[in-house]
Amino acid sequence: MDEKLRILLCEDDENLGMLLSEYLQAKGYAAELYPDGDAGFKAFQKNKYDICVFDVMMPKKDGFTLAQEVRAVNTEIPIIFLTAKTLKEDILEGFKIGADDYITKPFSMEELTFRIEAILRRVRGKKNKESSVYKLGKFTFDSQKQILSLGEKQTKLTTKESELLSLLCAHANEILQRDFALKTIWIDDNYFNARSMDVYITKLRKHLREDNSIEIINIHGKGYKLITPEKEV
Repeated sequence: MDEKLRILLCEDDENLGMLLSEYLQAKGYAAELYPDGDAGFKAFQKNKYDICVFDVMMPKKDGFTLAQEVRAVNTEIPIIFLTAKTLKEDILEGFKIGADDYITKPFSMEELTFRIEAILRRVRGKKNKESSVYKLGKFTFDSQKQILSLGEKQTKLTTKESELLSLLCAHANEILQRDFALKTIWIDDNYFNARSMDVYITKLRKHLREDNSIEIINIHGKGYKLITPEKEV
């Protein structure tokens, strides 16, 4: 990602907070860690963030209170709650405040990043809901009709081809994480689904081979990158 997405992370457990912060930074995010709700809200007032991740049980100001104050200022920023609480009423309270997701401890780092990416993708989708047409060099791709056009030539893509190309277009000239693509399209990132995705990547390359300015490259150990001279329109 050219500009790192900024995450406001509030977690009072020092060890967990540092682990989360370092992991998210390693994944390419700009994660800023604060140990309590007061410090978190002060940071929110001063800086611009793309998503918030709040622990529920924090000193000075708990996550629910912090989220309410954030929502009073910004009604659209996504919020994820982290909590050891599994009581139904606590979860409902979080969603009533306006949480986008709720993760109970213990959880894996991979699960957190997957939830973050899924929410951010949903947010981007809302912002671009009027636009389902992408310009890819000489090609035009209509993701709703699942049609890839080159001049008068039109190619009807399969659903999987269209979903995968849509993800690549949404991350044009950025790395599309392999596990994110698998979980988004195939639900599970197991070995067989991974091999299936490789087959679809090969198919997409064949569809796009008539324009040398378009390329889907492998990023070893990470995923794929759609190289295109133009972003979506």
